[in-house]
Amino acid sequence: MQTINRSSYFIELEEKHGAHNYHPLPVVLERGEGVFVWDVEGKKYYDFLSAYSAVNQGHSHPKIVEALVSQASKLALTSRAFHNSKLGEYEKKITELFGFDKVLPMNSGAEAVETAVKLARKWSYEVKGIPENAAKIVVCENNFHGRTTTIVSFSNDPDASNNYGPFTPGFVKIPYNDLEALEKILESDAKNIAAFLVEPIQGEAGVYVPDAGYLKSASELCKKHHVLFIADEVQTGIARTGKLIACHHENIQPDILILGKALSGGMYPVSAVLANNDIMNVIHPGQHGSTFGGNPLACAVAMAALDVVEEENLSERAEELGQLFRNEIEKIIEKTDLITGVRGKGLLNAILINDTPESSTAWNLCLKLKENGLLAKPTHGNIIRLAPPLVITQEQILDCARIIEETITDFKK
Repeated sequence: MQTINRSSYFIELEEKHGAHNYHPLPVVLERGEGVFVWDVEGKKYYDFLSAYSAVNQGHSHPKIVEALVSQASKLALTSRAFHNSKLGEYEKKITELFGFDKVLPMNSGAEAVETAVKLARKWSYEVKGIPENAAKIVVCENNFHGRTTTIVSFSNDPDASNNYGPFTPGFVKIPYNDLEALEKILESDAKNIAAFLVEPIQGEAGVYVPDAGYLKSASELCKKHHVLFIADEVQTGIARTGKLIACHHENIQPDILILGKALSGGMYPVSAVLANNDIMNVIHPGQHGSTFGGNPLACAVAMAALDVVEEENLSERAEELGQLFRNEIEKIIEKTDLITGVRGKGLLNAILINDTPESSTAWNLCLKLKENGLLAKPTHGNIIRLAPPLVITQEQILDCARIIEETITDFKK
């Protein structure tokens, strides 16, 4: 095959042999390092998606790669039928870092959410005393917690739920960022409510940041009514928003914390559910698990990934550079009517495109950004999420702002 046709060749292979469950940008990536990725033709791009915040530590971080290679050459998987020499060390590190008694290790973010749902239900029956099969979990509209059958049962995105029923019962949806709605449901039915499951920032919905004080007040309402506060920080956790977890912006500790994605620096599927003993101890042998959950390779990679976050001050970097980035985008907004706003925390941000969600404007703008050396992806039609690896420098942030401004200036709908 000729070099010039390499991208088309790989795209056609996927089109022919793979399920059509994604709509990627027409770029075929082959290599990554830090904030950059290269396609099969050798063109270099800034990565402004970070694998949906899985590569916060940057692509192929040498410390994480070394941990992966070293452990893979010794022992990758034992199942949980036996102990391994990495699991306890990892459990100690992650529980002490995030301030919990125990962790239940899993693999994907969706698995971790499912685990948190099961854990909350079991706690509600065995500790709170909710009658069997009567427990409810309150969730928010426009949520994105994964794509398993139970999770799409409480999605209001038709693409996620159409023709996948029958659905799992036991979930009550309320508007996001609406304390009155939460208080109303808790006041009326707290005796049957196990938990409130919430994203501190709704990433997939378009980087919706709730009002200041929302999370803190929601947590206090849950405590008042003996309801667990579950924070899904699969995307917002691990320094992305300028704190180790987004809940720390309001100085709250969730009852159950869900982590994934950057927990491994994007190197390997690793997720975790953290809780204190009064909750986690309802799980006994044989009642929940995973063949790969807590495997030594995952543990070694996750410990290295967490070391990088601490050693390179990625939370502080995200806070500082995120503010700089939004300031730069605000300057662009003053010069154009194509963008109507920017929102976010840390280096999880989105720009709002001045067109309808049904339009192709945001998609076409991302194609132009690609041509100019920056990769980003629309969400919900007229919103573009902008989330570079947290190892990005100030100089690179300013260069990316320049690329965005030049692309918008030259863009024709």
